[in-house]
Amino acid sequence: MKKEVGLWIDRRRAAIVTVTDEEIKMRYIISDVDNHFQFAGGIPKFTDDDILDRRLANNLKKYYDRVISDIKDAHSILIFGPGEAKIELKKRMNSKSFIGKKVQIETEDKMTDNQITAKVRHYFLNNKTA
Repeated sequence: MKKEVGLWIDRRRAAIVTVTDEEIKMRYIISDVDNHFQFAGGIPKFTDDDILDRRLANNLKKYYDRVISDIKDAHSILIFGPGEAKIELKKRMNSKSFIGKKVQIETEDKMTDNQITAKVRHYFLNNKTA
């Protein structure tokens, strides 16, 4: 069965729309990215900014890996969203063997769930792959 996936993503949430011959389903993955960090005590070896940057990068990698794990069996993937998350995810996908799969990236602003679903449905209806 052919599986196509549309994915609206930012650094906080991914809305994943899966299109198969039988159905269209939407599900979410929420990131663990937060903007604050507190020391447990002692003197840090790095500046607060270094630690925050490292923590953000690690949390984003985990988040992107959860998204990748969820979409890995798709034949065709549309990634869209407002910021850099879509590009960061695509780079992470390139290191995770998505060779031979059609992956398209588009920029979109904030969207409702209905708008996301409609965009994905429209995209795959108009871009049928054999």
